[in-house]
Amino acid sequence: MNTVKTVRELRAAVARARSEGKQIGLVPTMGNLHSGHAALVTKAAQQVDFVVASIFVNPLQFGANEDLDTYPRTLAADQEKLLQAGCNLLFAPTVEEMYPHGMQGLTRVTAAALSNELCGSRRPGHFDGVTTVVSKLFNMVQPDLAIFGQKDYQQLAVIRAMVHDLNMPIQLIGEPTVRAEDGLALSSRNGYLSEEQRALAPALYRHLREMATAIQNGERDYLALSSQHAAQLEALGLRVDYLEVRHASTLLPADVSDRDLVILVAAFLGTTRLIDNVHLNLDNAL
Repeated sequence: MNTVKTVRELRAAVARARSEGKQIGLVPTMGNLHSGHAALVTKAAQQVDFVVASIFVNPLQFGANEDLDTYPRTLAADQEKLLQAGCNLLFAPTVEEMYPHGMQGLTRVTAAALSNELCGSRRPGHFDGVTTVVSKLFNMVQPDLAIFGQKDYQQLAVIRAMVHDLNMPIQLIGEPTVRAEDGLALSSRNGYLSEEQRALAPALYRHLREMATAIQNGERDYLALSSQHAAQLEALGLRVDYLEVRHASTLLPADVSDRDLVILVAAFLGTTRLIDNVHLNLDNAL
């Protein structure tokens, strides 16, 4: 696996691979990689001949008082994980390489309307930062396919909308959330949790599953169901940002006639914000 830090080197390496008839896959990340990221790379390696991963902590998607400065940067360990997972090329640019003229007045890609829901309403500008940097990566690599984790459900939905609306010739694959044995969704931010907080964190997924079971059993008062479980999580010591049942495609509040649903949660444990979701199609078994 080669590591490059400039767009020129990246494009040259991809051009060589494409000249050899290879299909190109892209796995964008912010680094501090875990088994969930490795699963994305492994999936890409099964689908294409040449896998590019990127590691870039993107300032555009961090708001004021978020963890941009403290976000873990673990390049050496990440390189080893990527190599083991089957990555062919790592693109690890600096902020100056990605934004050579600075970020003030930068041309940006505005996210679709569904970005205004859920995390978007709590983190203004976050998804515009995501779509801008992802579109830049797509233009730099011009991959045949790109793979994202479903843990970031809204992010994947926003990127799908961008690819569709801007006619980008890229196949998007959403990979299932990778979880610890106790159910906690793997996340780079889990490392912020204290031992006591880490023991409490699996309650998020447990309550999502309980809500899904209740809906499968006929519960349709989604607001009451969400309020009940949010109160239970609060009683355990979590601070719930949102816990909602939404239409799986539009991310609008679910109607009782909707069959394709997603239950999404964001909650704080101390200063650490965790997200998770469960996708639920009422026409299929849970």
